[in-house]
Amino acid sequence: FAPRLSFFWANGMAHLKEIAKMRAGRVLWADRMRGEFGANAKGQMLRTHTQTSGWSLTAQDPWNNVARTAIEALSATMGGTQSLHTNSLDEAIALPTDMSARIARNTQLLLQTEAGYTAAVDPWAGSHVLEDLTAEMLASAETLMAEIAEKGGMAKAIDEGLPKLRIEEAAASKQAAIDRGRDKIIGVNLFVVEGEDDVDVLVVDQDEVQRQQLAGLASLKTSRDSAAVEAALDALTSAARSGGNLLAAGVVAARVRCTLGEISAALEAVFTRFQPADRRVSGVFSRAMEGSEAYDNVRALSDAFAACAGRRPRILVAKMGQDGHDRGAKVVASSFADLGFDVDLGPLFSTPTEVARQAVENDVHVVGVSTLAAGHLTLVPGLIEALREAGRPDILVVAGGVIPPGDHESMYNHGVVGVFGPGTPITASAKDILDLLLEAYQK
Repeated sequence: FAPRLSFFWANGMAHLKEIAKMRAGRVLWADRMRGEFGANAKGQMLRTHTQTSGWSLTAQDPWNNVARTAIEALSATMGGTQSLHTNSLDEAIALPTDMSARIARNTQLLLQTEAGYTAAVDPWAGSHVLEDLTAEMLASAETLMAEIAEKGGMAKAIDEGLPKLRIEEAAASKQAAIDRGRDKIIGVNLFVVEGEDDVDVLVVDQDEVQRQQLAGLASLKTSRDSAAVEAALDALTSAARSGGNLLAAGVVAARVRCTLGEISAALEAVFTRFQPADRRVSGVFSRAMEGSEAYDNVRALSDAFAACAGRRPRILVAKMGQDGHDRGAKVVASSFADLGFDVDLGPLFSTPTEVARQAVENDVHVVGVSTLAAGHLTLVPGLIEALREAGRPDILVVAGGVIPPGDHESMYNHGVVGVFGPGTPITASAKDILDLLLEAYQK
């Protein structure tokens, strides 16, 4: 089955390192498949899809994102990707418009048809720079794989949270380097342009989208065979309980028009829902920010609030809806903990009611909603209403992520007290939140 496997990689702005990463991955895969499994030539060939980086996109001076995506797409092409997704220039601001998506698509076409990069196999072969980088990548990968093997394999390493911690350490360190200005981002901390660029933003009527989706679900449920649906879901649950073929049972359920929610619930009845261990990195952000005046000022504010309130400022970092992007949320959680906050991190795909319940149970001072999937105008007001219904309208709500500037006023009108866009330094957002908490507490 090895030839059927495909990897999914992301490519960032470290152009030569990204090419080396993909070259090292191919060598590692071929060596392991040949040496440990005796795979034939077809099985030794690594197949991968690549997507240009999302977090490297900036809301500030966003036209620079066209060049960023082109550079990242070029490294993927030179690294030998089989398929490619190029992000749009405006995805740090909102969902892409037709025009920005067209530019992203044409970036691929230019590399494929006009530049002719796909005509060469491994065009950097023999370059002493790339060969050295590839060797370094291979050595680092072997070290990581040995560490995972010592844990008993990847499944056990995941249970212990090892891969997640490594990713979070790297992300927190990178964010601190950007906030301190050591890593230069054009338009963010270098060659900053005053004022906003005139970029068209896709406007989504979220209420209408929700109405159409609910209407579609209602229509589906009235037109399908209810008895067949119930039988398929029962069979799926039975297969989960007995160790049967879940794929076959799932296909049957889908064919009789069971919804994804119903299929998931049928499996959850047996397996329950996975709850990852709440293990966070600590000290990475604080070490990287050592000696920073901004960091020291926020720590002092945090201590001042603790002295005033009798406990540390407590924040729940929440993800709601069908938004599975959690890199930013985890960076915020670990960084805020280093800044003196008590931090709770909610699970992915939570509902407003679930987030409100967790906020009340944990007696937090503020909920920070991370939103990157255009659900903020529906989910955040729902959270604020749920907090009111729970008798805790005093819990402040802030939001950060991909929130179009045109939506900020609506967010504030619904009761949000702070909106933080991409590129906001961690220390700046923490300071604003602490100022709001101190102001609210001293009233």
